[in-house]
Amino acid sequence: MKLDSPLFDRIRVKPADDRPRSRMSLTGCQWPGCTAEGTHKAPKGRHKEGQYWSYCLDHVRAYNQSYNYFSGMTDDAVYAYQKDALTGHRPTWKMGMKGAGGRRAGADATDGMRDPFGFTAEMGATFQADRPEPNGKIVRTAERRALEVMGLEMSASPVEIKARYKELVKLHHPDANGGDRSSEDRLRSVIQAYNSLKQAGFC
Repeated sequence: MKLDSPLFDRIRVKPADDRPRSRMSLTGCQWPGCTAEGTHKAPKGRHKEGQYWSYCLDHVRAYNQSYNYFSGMTDDAVYAYQKDALTGHRPTWKMGMKGAGGRRAGADATDGMRDPFGFTAEMGATFQADRPEPNGKIVRTAERRALEVMGLEMSASPVEIKARYKELVKLHHPDANGGDRSSEDRLRSVIQAYNSLKQAGFC
């Protein structure tokens, strides 16, 4: 490093301040009978957050050895506090919590989905919750989609499902179309839909 470099000429050094710096005012140690300065802060305890004792070094060490934030609390209260600390002591709710009548609180009675701002209606979308059909069978979303792929109603019988499956396979199979593979994707979706309905016990 060259001390005569022109870069050093550009460095500005703040002139030394010869004025005596005022020492931070300290209170005396608040330990009973101690006359030393209170150079260290120690928390006052639970329900007194933000409040501190001023102790000297020796007494802050003695205070820290005996300090217990949970003193006077039962084991159940300590456990509850530690559990709430995981979420920053903010209120939480269980996932899928239901309100009165077996529906989520604030849910629309028709579709079982909460939409306070009406976005689904605005977008033209309709959502249907799992619910029993007139024949007593519960039709879930996956089965609804499978039936839609096959062009069947929710009340379709196992015989109708099998007949429709055979019909669609014959229609979209490349062998039935002279080797044309353009409808292979449609054939795959029909086979997947039929397999999902079969696993769900619809046929």
